[in-house]
Amino acid sequence: MTEPTLRTRYDFTLPRGYIDHQGRMHKTGTMRLATARDELEPLRDPTVSGPDDPRLTIVVLARVVERLGDMELVTSHDIEGLFAVDLAFLQDFYGVINFGTQEEFEALLTAQQGSALLGTKPATPQPEPAAAEPSLERPAGPAGSATLADSGSPSSAFSFENATRPLRSAVEEMPRRAQ
Repeated sequence: MTEPTLRTRYDFTLPRGYIDHQGRMHKTGTMRLATARDELEPLRDPTVSGPDDPRLTIVVLARVVERLGDMELVTSHDIEGLFAVDLAFLQDFYGVINFGTQEEFEALLTAQQGSALLGTKPATPQPEPAAAEPSLERPAGPAGSATLADSGSPSSAFSFENATRPLRSAVEEMPRRAQ
């Protein structure tokens, strides 16, 4: 009788891509499942002031992203150099592979494939959309509000009702740390 295998590594494609110091683009990578140590050790890092420090996300992702393009050693400096949309994607990806279901994983990938970022596709003329009343309503759910420290169900942090809408509806301002 064969034992079931546990998938511990997941390939991903960044929405924009990381540009390294030599100007090379890296879009694909591999992230492994996080261990308890991956979430605890960064709290001992002298550059991290506590569990609410935004830098914690950077340090954790640097531990679990095993490959980015042809880079086999991904550092905190590399993660800091990601475009905001790529960092947001990796945070969402981390949450889904570590705390989500297979359906949420597939929905994340489908949502990513269905979204075209500005500057990532050649411009083609599109027909003018019919005029609609602007909506002041916020999108349903707290899309993008989860952090790596959240241990709740990722379904509360992700909204997959409309797979063509980006997962994050706004950029959150992070407080600056006193120097």
